[in-house]
Amino acid sequence: MERFDKMLNREFGPGLFISVMRLFLSLLFSFCVFSSNSQQLVLPGDHPDPSVVKIGNEYWSVGTTSNWFPAFPLYRSNDLVNWKPAGHVFTKMPAWADYYLWAPEISYDNGKVYLYYTGHKKGGNLCVAAAVADKPDGPYTDLGPLMCQDDGSIDPFPMRDEHGKLYLIWKEDGNSVGKPTPIWAAEMKEDRTALVGEKQELFRGDASWEKGLVEGVSIIKQNDYYYAFYAAAACCGKSCTYGTGIARAKNLLGPWEKYPGNPVMSASAEWKCPGHGTTVEKDGRHYFLYHAYSTITGAYGGRQGLLNEFEFTPDGWVRFLNGNNYGKLTATEKIEEHFSSQTLADNWHWSIFQHVQYSMANNTLKLAALPAPGAYIGQSVLADNYSAEVTVQKGSTAQAGLALIGDDKNILYAAVDSNMIRLIQVKKGEVQVLAEEKLTHYSDLTIRAQVKNNTQVTFTYSGEGTTFNLLNTIAADISYLPPWDRAVRIGLVSKGPIEKAAFFKNFILVNEPTGNRQLTINNNLKILGVPETK
Repeated sequence: MERFDKMLNREFGPGLFISVMRLFLSLLFSFCVFSSNSQQLVLPGDHPDPSVVKIGNEYWSVGTTSNWFPAFPLYRSNDLVNWKPAGHVFTKMPAWADYYLWAPEISYDNGKVYLYYTGHKKGGNLCVAAAVADKPDGPYTDLGPLMCQDDGSIDPFPMRDEHGKLYLIWKEDGNSVGKPTPIWAAEMKEDRTALVGEKQELFRGDASWEKGLVEGVSIIKQNDYYYAFYAAAACCGKSCTYGTGIARAKNLLGPWEKYPGNPVMSASAEWKCPGHGTTVEKDGRHYFLYHAYSTITGAYGGRQGLLNEFEFTPDGWVRFLNGNNYGKLTATEKIEEHFSSQTLADNWHWSIFQHVQYSMANNTLKLAALPAPGAYIGQSVLADNYSAEVTVQKGSTAQAGLALIGDDKNILYAAVDSNMIRLIQVKKGEVQVLAEEKLTHYSDLTIRAQVKNNTQVTFTYSGEGTTFNLLNTIAADISYLPPWDRAVRIGLVSKGPIEKAAFFKNFILVNEPTGNRQLTINNNLKILGVPETK
């Protein structure tokens, strides 16, 4: 500290010493406060709207896929912290829906597993629906839509009232057309095939911080009260303003009152826009599994799954404990896919609008081609700096390459096409070749992408896997990629007539996470002109 004092005196002069020290202590205090309010990451990557239920001795979770497919990835855990993939709810689209598969809610009742979800109805709008299975990993039988309002119905949640009657809670999606967003409840048949009786409003977005929008309701009964954990304001993307609120009522149908201190969770130094989750109990303690954006990876990394313990206060409300020591999370810094099984791993997804066909044999993936923008498959990125590579085999008859994917109209990829390699940008459906090189004397070709700060990517390629040649001398900008409700994926593309195909070996993704805490320290020290710590 003495050396630090002398440096400050030398750099700033004695007259500014006290002011600079006050600034340093203020920033240090701010950092400590933010650290104490951090929550624990348990589902890294793009896992919006996580739902959780305990079945037997295990916990099961599921999350939104939106316009990625297969739909609704399932995870299982013994400790709520480390989760293992366990398949998907739907590997075929429900017959009534065409896209926007959102907000799955998993529950267990009378020996059956029920999945409530949102989908866009063919020729209609958003509806809430249900599916059922005998065990949590399926198979699931779709039961069809339960409610389809003109303005859309989303975010279903089941709950029994004080008399044991089964109800469905959901949100009317009025905000999509500039209208209010009431939360509704209606009695539901025990077989989950229909709602009965009249719907009744529970509450709506009428507090200033809610910005006219409430959604993602999860309800728990404790002592004399029902407690609704709900999300409010703008859920998604770079300009999100989401937060979490609490409301309570002595009867399920109300009247409901909102906590005067809402929001109970909002942005912190490490996480922003927290909300839309489900409560769960473990060893007599209560937890909330929900999503938030990392302040480092933001919309590029997507809404990630967090865990936060809460308790019930003496005055009958809820207080979050904001801990980050619920267990040790096993980090995933390197993912290797050698295509050695018969099916792709659960972390691969593709567009809900594409009929993607593939097969695997001899440690090789055959990905059938599709016309523009091509057949593509991808998986979540887990850091702001990462690299990926794949080997394209000489026998590929389609354009074959490595892709950074937003959606069907926003992709950037480097692909081999005959004796050329090209860097191709698809932005709002417009195609532009950013770079190209002629290939000579190569058999298989390894393509590598290096991403920095979420947004800048450089591609290189190699014929023998050791010496890599630069494809684009100026880093390509991928800040345009993430859709409003999803994150960037990195993966593979096969483009061409449907009878063509691309052949791939050895996909490797290396995430280079930057610690949020270290970044905060370094940013604070930079203000003072102090060298960064390591």
